[in-house]
Amino acid sequence: MLKIFTLIIVNALILLPCAWATPPIETLTLANNARAYLIQTKGLPIIDIEVTIDAGERYDPTNKKGLAALTAGLLSLGAQSGKRTLSEAAIADEIADLGASLSVAAGGERASLRIRSLSRADLRQRVVELGATILAHPSFEPNIVAREKQRLIAALLEAETKPEFILERRFKKAVYRDYPLGSFATPQSIEKIQVSDLKQFHQLFYRSDRMTVNLVGDLSPLEATQIAQALILQLSPTGSAIPALPLLTESPVEPATARETQIAFDAQQTHIALGMTAVPRNDPDYFPLLVGNYVLGGGGFVSRLMNEVREKRGLAYSVSSYFIPGKSNGIFQAGLQTRNDQAALALEVVRETIARFISEGPSPADLVAAKANLSNGFPLRIDSNRKLLDNLSSITWNNLPLDTLETWTKQLELVTVEQVRQAFQKHLAMNRMQTVVVGASVTPKK
Repeated sequence: MLKIFTLIIVNALILLPCAWATPPIETLTLANNARAYLIQTKGLPIIDIEVTIDAGERYDPTNKKGLAALTAGLLSLGAQSGKRTLSEAAIADEIADLGASLSVAAGGERASLRIRSLSRADLRQRVVELGATILAHPSFEPNIVAREKQRLIAALLEAETKPEFILERRFKKAVYRDYPLGSFATPQSIEKIQVSDLKQFHQLFYRSDRMTVNLVGDLSPLEATQIAQALILQLSPTGSAIPALPLLTESPVEPATARETQIAFDAQQTHIALGMTAVPRNDPDYFPLLVGNYVLGGGGFVSRLMNEVREKRGLAYSVSSYFIPGKSNGIFQAGLQTRNDQAALALEVVRETIARFISEGPSPADLVAAKANLSNGFPLRIDSNRKLLDNLSSITWNNLPLDTLETWTKQLELVTVEQVRQAFQKHLAMNRMQTVVVGASVTPKK
């Protein structure tokens, strides 16, 4: 079955057209307070499904960080529905027999179940039934829970020896502060998690009123509705009230010494990150910031940061900046790796380049080039079912207009130099930027 699945993909890709139309998003009507959306594609006999669950790591209890991720990871490792028991091996065998893929994971904001299958009715029905069972009836077998806890603890201990891991955690802690995304799982917090915690978390968060089903592929609206309904049918439609999350306060104005964290690390390269709180995905300034950041640090070799840091001075192989917009908040981050003896100079150049861009914005020529590159690259954002699903998931999670894909390039073209300048000056400021340095010590710069 798997070989047939692979051959179908390869043969179909050969026949794909070069021009890409922007597909519409259809709203499906479900019971049980869930939402569902469909993008129909006819190029491949494949369906891609994501069930998005508002059950991310931001809901972890303070003393049991890692609970959301462990809960999600255990769903596909055993299920018990009535008299039917599905072991970890049985689930893996069923997925392999169908030539399908199924995975569950949790990130900062949300958890998700993803399924890929051939669109043939009998095959997709079996994998959807499997997905519905593990979503609603995970078994959380104590021996498997214990094994997965030890695996996570071992992975964390190994990761803590890597400077890039230390940098990312300390940077997010510096920016998010007391917000739930500013603290992380540790070996100690993982060890505290019990089977009862997993069951309680699943019961509280895994219910249909906290879910959205996104579907892409060779399906009619009726077929898609039936699949989406089957996936949530065994779940509770509602549950106990969940306390509201705290608001993320924007990065405050502070002296330079209060905004810099230096962590000694024995390595030839110093890792540097700087940034601050920024905008959520649905902010009106999203497109001016997107275009502006392409000029600043998102455009690879044509960006200002790359030109100043690498091309002119040879201080780093790569340097970049990006906005990471979430549903209710976001962050801006720039970073690089450089030789220890160049760390202070590299950081100074990055800061000066960002400060100058905030003050001046892009040139008209920069803006034209950035918009052309982003617009011409748009077809690559939607050239597969999986990428369409990523876009659909982002749109529905962030409550964006359903015509976002259709209007994306139009909104890009409307951005002006002044809009970019105003957006950067409104949302970024050097005296609010947090800096984290892992490696050589550098002298703080204002």
